[in-house]
Formats: sequence, C-alpha cells, structure tokens
Amino acid sequence: MRSRTWLIVGILVLLLLVGTAYWATSSTSVKIVVETNGTDVTVKGSTQPLPLGNVPEDMITQMKDKALEDVQDETSTVESIKVDMENIAKSHGYTAQVTLISQFGENQLPMPATVRGTSMIPTLQDNQDIIVLKTDKFQVNDLVVAVHPEYGLIVKRVAQIDGDQVYLKSDNRQTEIIGTETRMVNGMEEVVTIEKTPLDAWLPKKNVVGVVKVY
Repeated sequence: MRSRTWLIVGILVLLLLVGTAYWATSSTSVKIVVETNGTDVTVKGSTQPLPLGNVPEDMITQMKDKALEDVQDETSTVESIKVDMENIAKSHGYTAQVTLISQFGENQLPMPATVRGTSMIPTLQDNQDIIVLKTDKFQVNDLVVAVHPEYGLIVKRVAQIDGDQVYLKSDNRQTEIIGTETRMVNGMEEVVTIEKTPLDAWLPKKNVVGVVKVY
C-alpha cells in the first residue's frame, strides 16, 4: 500500500514538472497580428495559453512604431516586417508568430505614396495621396510605382513588358514650357525655349515596387 502511495505521488510530481515546463515554454510564445491599411498600423498580441492582451504594452508599442516605419519604406517586405516583429519580441523574452493583414488580404503589404508633378494628369493629380500594393505581379496598363535611378520613386503606367524590362509612360503627353535661356548659336546669342517633356523610361522589372490600388 505504501509503495503504491509513493508511486502515485511520484506520478503526480512528474505531471507537475511536465506541466510547469509546458507552461514555461508556452507562456513565452506570442501570436502577433499586424493590421495596416497603408497609412495606419495596429498591433495585437496574445500569449498562449493566456488570453488576448497579456503581453507587455511597451513591446506592442515598439512593434507598432517599427511596423509603421516599415510600411512606409519602399524596400520593406512582408518577410522583413515579420523579422522585425520577431526581433522585438525576442528582446522581451518572447518567441513570436507574426501575421500581417491588410485591406488586400493576409500577407499583402500596402504602401502609402504621394504623387509629385503633373506627368500623370488627368489620372493622378500633383500632391495626390495613393496606396500601392507591393507586388511583382503587374500587367500592361497598370499604374505602378517604381524606383528610377535618377528621380527616385515615380508613378507611371505600364506600356510594355519585354523580358525582365518594363516600359513606363506618363499619362500626360503634353510638353511643358518652363522658361527660356540665352545660348550662343553660330557665334550669335539666341533665346531658346526650354521645354519639359513627360518622363518615359525602360526600367528593370525588379525596380517596380507595386501596383497603385487606391487613388
């Protein structure tokens, strides 16, 4: 009888140790959901098996600030944002499982941008805010944002795709007169009109950041 009692006690102690180990492991695991529409970001966290919200507020704040910074960065990706969230969680002693959700679906990353200039009139206006879905899937006639080696971020329409190159054109085809200057022509001074033509360019497809979805 005594040996049976000790056996039961031993089993209970073993179960307690296993349960404690499980709790210690599971309580450091956190599920993070990053929600964004391209301009705002919310971050929600829940630990297992604890209910929603039992994670440090300062960790969630750090994640929100970093996620907002990442969303506004043309070089960020879904994976890079997840890594940033995981690293912040790790610094607080958590192992994070991160999901990103936007108006375009799960793991679909939007980015805000602002139109500069009149090259896309009448479709887009100068200083107009737009939302871009980061993707490498686009087709002819799509409005896209791309990285130009000289002008930085540009918004244009896809006119042609040829292998790994894409031809981007401006919707505004009008030539703009921006002033005049005096030049020497055949030894004589001559006033020359300075014109600005819409920017069209061949660029590598990898330079396309994404497709304009909201404008």
